[in-house]
Amino acid sequence: MVWLRSFVRLTIMLCQSGWWGVASSPTDEGALRTGHGDHGEPGHQEHHKDSYSTFASEFLESRYLSDDGYPFPTAPPVDPFAKIKVGDCGVTKGCIRYGKPGCDAETCDYFLSYRRIGTDVEYEMSADTDGWVAVGFSSDKKMGGDDVMGCVHDDNGRVRIHHFYNVGQWAKEIKRNPARDEEGIFENNRVTCRFKRPLYVPREETLVDLHLSWYYLFAWGPAIQGSITRHDIDNPPVSDRMISIYKYEDIFMPSTAYQTFNSPICLLLIVALTFYLLMGTP
Repeated sequence: MVWLRSFVRLTIMLCQSGWWGVASSPTDEGALRTGHGDHGEPGHQEHHKDSYSTFASEFLESRYLSDDGYPFPTAPPVDPFAKIKVGDCGVTKGCIRYGKPGCDAETCDYFLSYRRIGTDVEYEMSADTDGWVAVGFSSDKKMGGDDVMGCVHDDNGRVRIHHFYNVGQWAKEIKRNPARDEEGIFENNRVTCRFKRPLYVPREETLVDLHLSWYYLFAWGPAIQGSITRHDIDNPPVSDRMISIYKYEDIFMPSTAYQTFNSPICLLLIVALTFYLLMGTP
């Protein structure tokens, strides 16, 4: 093995340099006895220094290179952030997309997915922002008294998962954080994260029971030194109905720019105008 050959090479080097006192010669012993006293301490220190210098120079020259020419040992590789798979939406996980029709986790203004894994729920979130992205669990579609999980991009480039509780229109950070197996990345001006949270936690005001259905509040916005600020839009989107983690749906919510033609009044006006243009004026 490479590490064994390197260890043997190092052992031989130490022995030849006298670092362990194995290869000392009569000349070396005489040098040890020379000095200002009978015990020869200065001479011993000088020999120790010379041996260390020899060892250090050989160490720096060899740099513990393996037979393949790489430094030994090498650090283990870091697993990259696995991209969110939208092909599983509505099948093995539930998804909510907000933005342009047909958008995915990398192009929607906001994206959320959820799926059950044992006694946990895994959430994935992504938003077009350089600050933070969050989801809130509400009983009434309104901000206030809500359990919130948020992913925040800090000044060091890291994305961390935080737990908040909405006090009126203000999100207060809670020290007790139920998130685990946290992952996060900031890339292409998007904050993306993945984490697990227990389905059930002991009842308390700031944590909801995910066995139950809740309205989902979606929000994102800028951050200053790792602290969240006001969300990007005045009226963040809210799920039309309560979401159950036991029902995997693929829900699309058009952003404001694509909501005009969803209004019945607008559609009626468009039909009337088209009919008028086709028939012409009398």
